[in-house]
Amino acid sequence: MHSLAQEIQGFSKTKLKKQSTVVTTVLGRRHIETMDDTNMHENEDPVMSGCGFVQDTSLDLQVSHVLNVAYGVKNSFPDLFSYKTVTILDIPETDITSYLQECSQFIDQAKTESGVVLVHCNAGVSRAASVLIGYLMDREGLGFDEAFALVKEARPSIRPNPGFHEQLKNYKP
Repeated sequence: MHSLAQEIQGFSKTKLKKQSTVVTTVLGRRHIETMDDTNMHENEDPVMSGCGFVQDTSLDLQVSHVLNVAYGVKNSFPDLFSYKTVTILDIPETDITSYLQECSQFIDQAKTESGVVLVHCNAGVSRAASVLIGYLMDREGLGFDEAFALVKEARPSIRPNPGFHEQLKNYKP
């Protein structure tokens, strides 16, 4: 029987397989790290490169209002947009439904002004999506499954945290 010491002595770096690791930052950005004999290389994940980030910064979408539901993200362009900040923590224990009326009122206000609203959070997958699902349920009379499907069709990467998901499934506007 071999001992651990014998296995360690028989170790050779050349026997190791090259590996790539997908790293997701706290802001939701993904990249691939690969190691070679000299250093580490980082490559953008082509599948997820747009996840959570607006790649097109042109003003062609005519956004006039921004609903910022992120934590710790400042409103960077107050001269260009009408902002509403509603700080929502992206944790399952947060009662997302307690924020929906305030967020919906801002969206309604923008609509009465013929505005276009961008709803954003840190990564664009949980809080913003949850607010929009709640809005569609409340203002458009959609059920959870229909509202979720509509938002997912527009942004396939959405994934409300489990607490938000369950709260919205049970939400009765």
